[in-house]
Amino acid sequence: MNPAVPIALALVLDGLVAELPRRLHPVAWFGSLVAPFDREWSRPRLAGLGVAVALPLLAAALVALGVEIAARASPVAGALAAGLVVFATTSLRMLTGKTAEVVAATETDLPTARERLRWLAGRDAANLSAGEVRSAAVESAAENLADGVVAALLAFALFAPVSLAAGTGAAAWVKAVNTLDSMLGYPEKSHGTASARLDDFVMWIPARASAGLLALAAALPTARAAASGPTSLAAARRWADAAPSPNSGWPMATLAAVLDARLEKPGVYVLNPEAALPSVETSRAGIRVVGLAGVLAFVFAGAFSGGASALAPEVVSWF
Repeated sequence: MNPAVPIALALVLDGLVAELPRRLHPVAWFGSLVAPFDREWSRPRLAGLGVAVALPLLAAALVALGVEIAARASPVAGALAAGLVVFATTSLRMLTGKTAEVVAATETDLPTARERLRWLAGRDAANLSAGEVRSAAVESAAENLADGVVAALLAFALFAPVSLAAGTGAAAWVKAVNTLDSMLGYPEKSHGTASARLDDFVMWIPARASAGLLALAAALPTARAAASGPTSLAAARRWADAAPSPNSGWPMATLAAVLDARLEKPGVYVLNPEAALPSVETSRAGIRVVGLAGVLAFVFAGAFSGGASALAPEVVSWF
């Protein structure tokens, strides 16, 4: 079965369903598996290293085994199983929808907007202005494009030409690494150091690919953004290092350039410091750009994996 089929199925499911209920979501199940390991350890760094190695591998093995069993039953069953995995490891419509809700609330009910920001960003929003709340929402949408869409799609596209089991296992492994980092990867949790460093490594390419996708999406007529292409990427290169993460600064800085808006986490970083904080309309333009970039990620992943799968027999025949 061509791996572009599961990617197309996942995009359709994202548009129709957006997100599985928490009780049925494999990522939530994985979070429940991780939770008991988030505790004090006598040798925290060693324990954290074991968690960072073992748990993502376990998730990848279980997913790959399930898809392989389905694929051996029938190609259609294998494609459906793989499509469900890609859907479960990516989240585009929910990301843009939640961001839009936060931005809309800044117009009419700032306390509610601050509360809803917790859906997207783990920061204290109690004293944030409306513009700062919109900035946080837009930043998080750009960062989560890399974490929540591009990373798993890239992993699947690279390995699915080998087999759907390999592709889904890779996507599950990347998603598990992201989840570990989101749960354990904080400076005060020394048992999360290995998870954080592993996530930094894994996200190096997806973050920069996301920056490129945002710049490309901004060039589309429907985006209505201020800048695009090389201009926004050159600006991102200047500003990306302002963020403490080695990766998240790239998509955030690119979106700051695309929107010609200042994106700021007070006391931590400022991207595009000469511009104003995003207005409601500017923020909505940012959401459109993120949504378009996410769709492009699905399209490119499908084209790459489908093309690689079609060429694979020819490559093998050369040897």
